[in-house]
Amino acid sequence: MRWACWMLLWVGLAVAASGQTATRERWRAATPVELEAALPARPAVEKEHIETEMRTANGIINSHNQMIAAVVLITAGYAADGKYSHFLLVQSPLVLDGHLTLKPGNYVVGWRRSDEGLEVHFFDSAKGTELGSVIARPEPGTRVESFHIWPPSEHKDIQIGRFFLPYSLP
Repeated sequence: MRWACWMLLWVGLAVAASGQTATRERWRAATPVELEAALPARPAVEKEHIETEMRTANGIINSHNQMIAAVVLITAGYAADGKYSHFLLVQSPLVLDGHLTLKPGNYVVGWRRSDEGLEVHFFDSAKGTELGSVIARPEPGTRVESFHIWPPSEHKDIQIGRFFLPYSLP
């Protein structure tokens, strides 16, 4: 009888542990090959198709192959010049600074300096409609990155230059 109770307890713990790991997402840095396969070379930005600088691509990917990634837009000569700086691909919901939620889709990012930090604006890529803005805060002494999305196990931040924007994955 005692053996049967121990066996039942062991099986119950094993089932509970496997269920817990199944619901927890595992995110990691995306490889250059994965980024190149997912990010368009010339994404649609409003009525134009703007070239990207693929060597600047950065992102994270989860165990379901859903990616959140960004790449620099080469906007010189386009109507988007000065308005947008990056193309952002979101394949899993993303909450920025605790209040701006981006659903899966394509976005463009623009920013400008403010007294508080970097005012980062997010727009629908196809329509150019602004969806909201958040403030990225400076972190002195950090390495400058054009755009870096850290896996949540390392930082729950998106880095633009020396500015950091917290995010969460619901």
